Amino acid sequence: MGNLRTRILGLCLALAAPAQGLRAEGAGSPGAFQLFAVCTGRLSALMEYQWLVQDPQSDATEKRRDQMADLLAAAMPAGAEIRAMDLRLQAKVAEAQLLELARFGQRDRAAWAWAQAQRQLAGCTALLLS
Repeated sequence: MGNLRTRILGLCLALAAPAQGLRAEGAGSPGAFQLFAVCTGRLSALMEYQWLVQDPQSDATEKRRDQMADLLAAAMPAGAEIRAMDLRLQAKVAEAQLLELARFGQRDRAAWAWAQAQRQLAGCTALLLS
């Protein structure tokens, strides 16, 4: 019952939260389903990046990614699994490109990419209760 309450509260918070910077490409104002799919993809990219650089925060990121995936599952309309995976993969690839540029790019571009990646991830993690 507590898990259901967490999901419902998370959904309510996501719908009430401003979606600035969390738009999937080509979408106007995304619904909770799209928002959670994009954030799940972004958190997956961060987790894999943290594995690459051996960041001990990867376990915490994995837990946040799993929480976001639970919210996605709760908000997913019937038959939208393929669309969810597409949104997740697009967001994951985009976030991974930012993180790669932040790590290996020239100084000014790397700083910009790191700031962008962190801003987008902060918007996603703000949706979680923990």
